[in-house]
Amino acid sequence: MKFSNGHWLKREGVTVHNIAEVRSYDISEDAVTLYCPPFKVAHRGMTLDGPLLNLKFTSPAKEILALEITHFEGGLNNAPRFEINDAKLKLDVREEENALIIASGKTEARVSLDEFAIAYSYDGRYLTSTGMRRTGYAQTPEGNFMLEQLDLGVAEKIYGLGERFTPFVKNGQVVDIWNEDGGTASEQSYKNVPFYLSSNNYGVFVNHTERVSFELASEVVSRVQFSVPGEKLRYVIIGGNTRKEILNKYTGLTGRPALPPAWSFGLWLTTSFTTDYDERTVTSFIDGMAERNCPLHVFHYDCFWMREYEWCNFTWDDAMFPDVDAMLRRLKSRGLKICVWINPYIGQKSPLFKEAMENGYLIKKADGSVWQWDKWQAAMGVVDFTNPQAKAWYLSKLKALLDQGVDCFKTDFGERIPFENVKYYDNSDTRGMHNYYSYLYNKAVFDLLVKERGEGDAVVFARSATAGGQKFPVHWGGDCDSTYPSMAESLRGGLSLTLSGFGFWSHDIGGFENTATPDLYKRWAAFGLLSTHSRLHGSSSYRVPWLFGDEAVDVVRKFTNLKCRLMPYIYSAACETSKTGVPSMRAMLLEFEEDRTCLDIDTQYMLGRSILVAPVFREDSVAEFYLPRGTWTHLLSGEIREGASWYKEKYDYLSLPLFARENSIVPFGANDVLADYDYVDGLEMRLYALKDGKEASYTVYGRNGAECISMKAKRAGNRITIEFSGGTPDVRLCGIDSVKDVSGASTMETDLGILLRNTEPKIEVRLQ
Repeated sequence: MKFSNGHWLKREGVTVHNIAEVRSYDISEDAVTLYCPPFKVAHRGMTLDGPLLNLKFTSPAKEILALEITHFEGGLNNAPRFEINDAKLKLDVREEENALIIASGKTEARVSLDEFAIAYSYDGRYLTSTGMRRTGYAQTPEGNFMLEQLDLGVAEKIYGLGERFTPFVKNGQVVDIWNEDGGTASEQSYKNVPFYLSSNNYGVFVNHTERVSFELASEVVSRVQFSVPGEKLRYVIIGGNTRKEILNKYTGLTGRPALPPAWSFGLWLTTSFTTDYDERTVTSFIDGMAERNCPLHVFHYDCFWMREYEWCNFTWDDAMFPDVDAMLRRLKSRGLKICVWINPYIGQKSPLFKEAMENGYLIKKADGSVWQWDKWQAAMGVVDFTNPQAKAWYLSKLKALLDQGVDCFKTDFGERIPFENVKYYDNSDTRGMHNYYSYLYNKAVFDLLVKERGEGDAVVFARSATAGGQKFPVHWGGDCDSTYPSMAESLRGGLSLTLSGFGFWSHDIGGFENTATPDLYKRWAAFGLLSTHSRLHGSSSYRVPWLFGDEAVDVVRKFTNLKCRLMPYIYSAACETSKTGVPSMRAMLLEFEEDRTCLDIDTQYMLGRSILVAPVFREDSVAEFYLPRGTWTHLLSGEIREGASWYKEKYDYLSLPLFARENSIVPFGANDVLADYDYVDGLEMRLYALKDGKEASYTVYGRNGAECISMKAKRAGNRITIEFSGGTPDVRLCGIDSVKDVSGASTMETDLGILLRNTEPKIEVRLQ
């Protein structure tokens, strides 16, 4: 929210009480509280008839400082709170003349007492600051608000705040953290996260579930302002040396992404949304994929697996699916996993509506009647997940489906949650519940899957989220159009989401609305199958590849085969994501900290730490992409490109810019049709352009998330030493012209490099 009218004036009817000085303070072991008036107190009479803001510093985790700013303490404390891993650490406090230094590890806040200011630093490096005319309490025609302004440095850039489809760099934007079902072409978002990442290597998390309004270099161009309604504001400063470190600490605070099952990384195919389908249609799709040798791993039934007007009744439409148990057995005998669409709404025509209404399982109006409307499902109500009995009832319906053979759920919707004139079972603040509802909904379903399927076999396909939602993967990008601009905005949104703590992301290959041209479908298929999760899905038309031509079949087959072979790499990256919080699919700025060009790039990404993917976004088959400094090897052709340069090249549909960075190892599996297999059997480790004096290492994880095989390589002059633990896979040297001799392996020259067939846990390679 904007409070100013230009630089000098406030909006009409707005009064802002900004902190001017620290009048006194209290220090305890785990907190420092400052008492701050909005003016300089010249005499004792000035302490009357005016506000006093309390600022309380704590540390929920090492090198993280939390600040709570309070005007009135006595308000209702009924807003839901994010689940935070709060260790309540001891603060290090030093008192200096006219200053307090408050520290958690290397993260410090220097508080100037006389002329109020707070300067945040990490290991002596300045991060950001606030001060006079910035921190305060505002009275407006719209109500009372607490606000903070943090300084931006010259050329500093801001990222994140959830899955945002607006420009990648958030400077100059106004962002409201408020979940909406708005598609992918506006400032609205399904996944709003009140966390941003700075190019200056710090993060800010505003710890409020209700609407948080951000003015990002938009109200004051040299600052980020954030505000919340009410009498209290909580935010967290996270310091670090690298951006990856910031995400590691942030997800340590709000929760790490769970590790999805290996099979979930394969190809998902759906019935699409408003299409006509029955068991015969489903069978024809699956048979068609098999006949064309296109690997398929998950089949998804979208909304109309249930009867019309009855979503959700959790009962198969027997007119379309007369023998569900037999159908599911047939599909599962072919190695497929089964997903069905659900949402948290109950249409009045559903037999479950009366049951939910009579038992108090639906969100109510303030007068005690059931809240209903006609958008989406006629006269629908919304399940109240703050009611333990309602949650148990809802999950009992899902458990029956799991018992029937369903493996996972697409947890759609959860954004259009009422907040005016409504009442929750636990009397939660309704505005705070609007965003937080998505967390409760997805957590309930995910926890059921963990209970019924096991911790390593639980996955949802979710659309709505807020902070902490990363613990319940996977998330997809929502309703995009079938155009190149929409394909680009989808990627932009995904990269913003993964800079907000989310580790895994997907999107509708070919676009959701309308129908893609064969050209766009093929380009989107390559992009989609090089994302962490891959799904063919649409609205009013089917997305099976043969409907887009024979070459589309070839493209889907080729890139599905490639993804299956890359599963030792992709799954190992996922294991690291679940341990560190660093996303598997990541913006360039995470991997290349010192390259200023990467700060603005949103049309390509890194898949894991070693593979660069640049989708083609043009009908003329031209790809424009940037390679950072170093030697890059094309994963499919073996061609070499030197970095620190932009490229503009044509690619046919069976290729795209797909490069391995120098000094990296990429493991390839031997199976090109399954996503879930023994990654060690027939494993090949590809070593790319190892430079003199450099080392490379990689650990391959098994399907249970345990480390299996590790490889380390070191080059000194014309000699490369390779060592293994856990096994002796084959090694392919890429970006190396020829070798003179090898000990511990036999050699064979190939188009993609020199293949070493290993017999020993240590190899010595002498180059020409």
